[in-house]
Amino acid sequence: QVQLVESGGGSVQERGSLTLSCSGYDDSVMHVTWFHQVPGKKREGVAGIYSSGSVRGGTYYADNAKGRFTISLDNKKNAVNLQMDALKPEDSGMYYCAAKAGYRATLDAPDYSYWGQGTQVTVPH
Repeated sequence: QVQLVESGGGSVQERGSLTLSCSGYDDSVMHVTWFHQVPGKKREGVAGIYSSGSVRGGTYYADNAKGRFTISLDNKKNAVNLQMDALKPEDSGMYYCAAKAGYRATLDAPDYSYWGQGTQVTVPH
């Protein structure tokens, strides 16, 4: 069973760093992806990673995340991490971990079949 759980959220100062972690996936899925959602806005993809298969470890990013955010596999913990640097107030909100099977890499929320409950990130002004 795939039961995604996020951890690592909290409050961090502007320009600070935070690392989120997602666990609970297995080899039945190929992609694990982080999404960000602000109240009243649609859920937006941040970064994804191939969690299994021949291209395991490959990554893809939203344009506005590349350069500040880094997604990676933690092999010892069987988890996906999202390292967030140079945080801004607009980065605040809920961060969700999602997973899907199949080869196609996407950052579109409707394509994902498994979701965690989310973890809150707050970056005060």
